[in-house]
Amino acid sequence: MALLQVRDFPAMLYTLLAEKAEAENRSITQQTIHMLTKDLTEDSEAYFAKANRMKALNAISCLNLKLPQNAPSPAELLRADREDSNR
Repeated sequence: MALLQVRDFPAMLYTLLAEKAEAENRSITQQTIHMLTKDLTEDSEAYFAKANRMKALNAISCLNLKLPQNAPSPAELLRADREDSNR
């Protein structure tokens, strides 16, 4: 298992971490792992979701789709969709 050592860790943060660990019945090590896992997992999910959206948008933009001149604008389509969902 990997070992992590943090130098010059601010005393105030350590105190807050220790208090949170005690409140949640965890050791400081367990609390640190719990908080990092939660934070890094959420960040990575958001990152990969954004990356997937960008990949899809790039794929769509490469298609060079030509819409009819009388096609509704995206704003009009959204407005109509919202009106339908409010009924």
